[in-house]
Amino acid sequence: MKRVLITGAAGFLGSHLCDRFIKEGFQVVGMDNLITGDLRNIEHLFQLKEFEFYHHDVSKFIHVPGELDYILHFASPASPIDYLKIPIQTLKVGSLGIHNCLGLARAKNARLMIASTSEVYGDPQVHPQVEEYWGHVNPVGPRGVYDEAKRFQEAMTMAYHTYHGLETRIVRIFNTYGPRMRLNDGRVLPAFIGQALRGQDLTVFGDGSQTRSFCYVDDLIEGIYRLLMSDYAQPVNIGNPDEITIGEFAEEIIKLTGTDQKVVYKDLPKDDPTQRRPDISKAKEILGWEPKVSRAEGLKITYDYFKSLSEEDLYKTEHKDFKDYIRK
Repeated sequence: MKRVLITGAAGFLGSHLCDRFIKEGFQVVGMDNLITGDLRNIEHLFQLKEFEFYHHDVSKFIHVPGELDYILHFASPASPIDYLKIPIQTLKVGSLGIHNCLGLARAKNARLMIASTSEVYGDPQVHPQVEEYWGHVNPVGPRGVYDEAKRFQEAMTMAYHTYHGLETRIVRIFNTYGPRMRLNDGRVLPAFIGQALRGQDLTVFGDGSQTRSFCYVDDLIEGIYRLLMSDYAQPVNIGNPDEITIGEFAEEIIKLTGTDQKVVYKDLPKDDPTQRRPDISKAKEILGWEPKVSRAEGLKITYDYFKSLSEEDLYKTEHKDFKDYIRK
């Protein structure tokens, strides 16, 4: 039985990856420090002999006994609320964390994949974004802690690939949504649905003309799995190229939820990207992958999931207390 380590296992994407690898017949080792992850996302796995869990911070030395065939480094705050609140920890997981994972992969002779992001392109001057585009990022702006952590992570991963001959894969993930997203994590889709469920007006930052491209989580996980199992070491965009303005998306959410809220406009945050759409030519050609789930279908599933959450989850706007962690 092949064995895989997934960091960030209790997070949105990490938990779906755990499900997929168990379905594929793997022994799965999940690792998470639970700063932004939630054990509820993986509690259904604890009864399985194919799953084990380590409560650990990957920014510190990693020890996993036994063989490992694959390592997926998906540990990182991913929402603005989180990485603006814990900026140093965000940088550490993208630097110390990837260094530890790469060292472990080398010791275990394991193939390693990193979760990079469309944010490496910054506020792009090339549209749609192709993998060869180097990006337009402000390294000292508020979003720099996340953007540059991911860019460094790519550079470190490629250095281990070229210098040590380590088997590595780099997936650049575009906006993804689906069940297990945190309702109040600051990202546009859960923010809109959360406001609609609470009977609040939907907040659009900027004039609503900025664009995003939303990929349903099942499609993303399929693309990630195919890339991991491929022989391609350069970065690959995985996302849905179906682009929509934020203003139009707000109206879609109002229609989906059957509410009569208004859309209110606030100032656009500093360095917020004005355009986001992946060029997925490489994914199509190399992996035979493209998204299958329409936005209408995926949004219905996601909305039903959010409707099933408790009143506490629906109205919780404050996040975990990070003070003890920040002192470390």
